[in-house]
Amino acid sequence: MNNKITVIGELMNNSYGRARKAWNNRDVEGYQHLAKLQSDLGASYLTLNTDGTQKLSVKLEEMIDFLPTLIPAVQEVTRVPISFDNPHLDFHTEAVKHYDRSKCDGRPILNSVSVSRTDIDGMIALAVEHDMNIIVMSSECFKADGKIGAAESVEDVVGVTRHFAERLNQAGIENDRIIVDPGLAPVASDTQGIINLCLDSIRALRADPALAGIHISVGLSNFAIGTPKHLRIPLERAFLALAAEAGMDWVLANPEKNTEPMEMNEELVIQIQAILQEGRPQEGDTSGDAGFRQLDELMELWADD
Repeated sequence: MNNKITVIGELMNNSYGRARKAWNNRDVEGYQHLAKLQSDLGASYLTLNTDGTQKLSVKLEEMIDFLPTLIPAVQEVTRVPISFDNPHLDFHTEAVKHYDRSKCDGRPILNSVSVSRTDIDGMIALAVEHDMNIIVMSSECFKADGKIGAAESVEDVVGVTRHFAERLNQAGIENDRIIVDPGLAPVASDTQGIINLCLDSIRALRADPALAGIHISVGLSNFAIGTPKHLRIPLERAFLALAAEAGMDWVLANPEKNTEPMEMNEELVIQIQAILQEGRPQEGDTSGDAGFRQLDELMELWADD
């Protein structure tokens, strides 16, 4: 791991209790606190996601109505660029109206485009017009029958990434402005080899000459969902080591936690490597056989802790 991981701070997201409280109260000081906290901890970008969650229902109109107040307030306390996270073009169109580029150090990010988005051309055009970086979700792809589904192979991930890179390059967005997210599953429920697919895809993306210069990121907190609370930060750091070794250079993460990767020779990294290896199908295995073997090994790790 030669390079420091670029961190996109994720605390301004309604999945977190403090952000949810700030949203419910339309509390700009609450958002300012979260923005400054993450900036002071070294985050290079700040996610802004006011969308709904399982615990919270939010209408698009509500989000858009709050942007003229919220974005200038965040920019009052930090020069760190914002990553605008929403599936709707209308949200992004309104967001850039109120975002002052003179008050930030670097390009903002449009999060995200994927094959399931309905306004891909509009999002690309907006990113071009406002000189934004752009996140590509490559965890879903077009299937042989033309339908959209989850990426199930390295070829799926690389293929959809190449598809978007070509479109973005043609529009004037070079590879170094593209952040690819190949998708990450919780290790506690990964019975289909999705984590191994993520790591294999990172290696393949990094090795593809057509994709030279792209950035690669995942949502790190997804990895430890469902694991014992005291193990979550160490598990995230262990996975971060494996992903960085594979070629990942960015990460969406909580800067309050230790976002530094573990060393590759640390015991937990070695243990997670071995557990994931058990999740690779052997002769006569189904993917499910391997997945449940991986889960059994993970449970042994918890029992030994």
